[in-house]
Amino acid sequence: MGEVNRVKKGEFSRCMSGDEDNGLVDPDRDDNMGPPPSTASKPGQQTRPPFMKQGRSISHDHDGEESTKERHDGPPTALNEFRRKSDYASPGGRRRPPMSRTRSINAPSPSPSFGPKAHLKKVPPSQIMHVTDPSSQQLAWNSSPLSVLIIKKIMDDSVLGPFKELSRWLSEEKNLVIFIESKVFDDEDLLNDKEFAPVRAKMKSFKEGCDLSNKVDFILCLGGDGTLLYASSLFQEASVPPVMAFHLGSLGFLTPFEFDDFKESVNSLLKGDTAVTLRSRLKCLIFDSSEIPNGFDNDRNNDHQIIPKPKASDPPNLKFKFQVLNDVVIDRGSSPYLSNLDLFLDGRHVTTVAGDGLIISTPTGSTAYAAAAGAAMMHPNVPAILITPICPHTLSFRPIVVPAGVELRVMVSPDARHTAWVSLDGRNRQEIHKGWCLRITTSVFPVASICSSDQISDWFDGLQECLHWNARHQQKALKEPKKNKNSKQSENI
Repeated sequence: MGEVNRVKKGEFSRCMSGDEDNGLVDPDRDDNMGPPPSTASKPGQQTRPPFMKQGRSISHDHDGEESTKERHDGPPTALNEFRRKSDYASPGGRRRPPMSRTRSINAPSPSPSFGPKAHLKKVPPSQIMHVTDPSSQQLAWNSSPLSVLIIKKIMDDSVLGPFKELSRWLSEEKNLVIFIESKVFDDEDLLNDKEFAPVRAKMKSFKEGCDLSNKVDFILCLGGDGTLLYASSLFQEASVPPVMAFHLGSLGFLTPFEFDDFKESVNSLLKGDTAVTLRSRLKCLIFDSSEIPNGFDNDRNNDHQIIPKPKASDPPNLKFKFQVLNDVVIDRGSSPYLSNLDLFLDGRHVTTVAGDGLIISTPTGSTAYAAAAGAAMMHPNVPAILITPICPHTLSFRPIVVPAGVELRVMVSPDARHTAWVSLDGRNRQEIHKGWCLRITTSVFPVASICSSDQISDWFDGLQECLHWNARHQQKALKEPKKNKNSKQSENI
């Protein structure tokens, strides 16, 4: 996704010692009132993958150029207005610029030194995981987008009107090719609408399971969080086009855009230079035995390049595979007995889960089922996998977080009294028998979710507005006791 920029020798020690404001720019200083650093390509820099604009990983250079361009902060809700009051506390009433990181998060290079003699051993590039600064993730187009996939919430008549309005505008004014599901294309309300017939005639329909990887340039979701999960499920063997999700559902934690401003939002997307949150996915493989062929599912070669693999390369003992955006849930199903699941991490047996089941989730899924089961809520840019037990039969079994680069395996224990069931993003429920193996790793194909404001503000807005995170009545301050005249005279004496 990105590379860690190299900085000059000695900058790492200054960052760790606290010199130069510890690498952070003070937002209250008048000489820092310029816009966020430019992310334009410079001579000598490497070309980024499609859809990702040239940016710096963890490290930024503050150029200090002045600009009057306002940052798009999304719909002006009362909560947003309250939250942004402090943004204009700087002299002159100008908006505070975001805190710009000017140093690497760990070191100036993938092989840092520790003291005068110690350093990390050099490893092949394929074994290095790069962590990008969220603020450097900006969308850019290789060429003008020509096609769009619209995912509409089904069984909800209130979404039909916005769907028609959006489709007509994209087709007639933007001249985009529109892809929709066949069940939406054959909807009776659309068939009976004669005014919408010219737009519908230009649309292209598809059925679930069709390969859309090289046909769709970007995705628009109309509905709730389930529409984004469904859009992710349509792209299993390739990268996912950028997704802009409009809030027309119930919760809307993953849908930050309001439909009333859809023209402005889509125009900004078509121009590029919009903030993007990369939401990692989990690649899940179910085998009917614990034997996995050597080298199978090695997604990258020695040069750290993604290797496309034909479907014929799947081994015969592979029963099912799927990439999830939220979580993998292994439970006891309808059995009255406890689940007994053996959990392995990079081939090492970690523990045996005795309880109702286990949740293995991405940071995006940390605010879903895992949060209800007691896990911590994690920002989607954190490279990690969450492991959360469901009603464990021990009081000490707490949720844990492991690095995103590990391989997890879950198997039904040999002494278990029953089989287990697995659900992938709430769908594709599969039974797991004794001797079967569920293999879970971080996918190399994340979901690029377009931000309404930026990567940090969108997430905290969702926590506060949708989940009411830390919402409570403010505690009243205590009044200072009044001093009488007699006490002052006694103090003077």
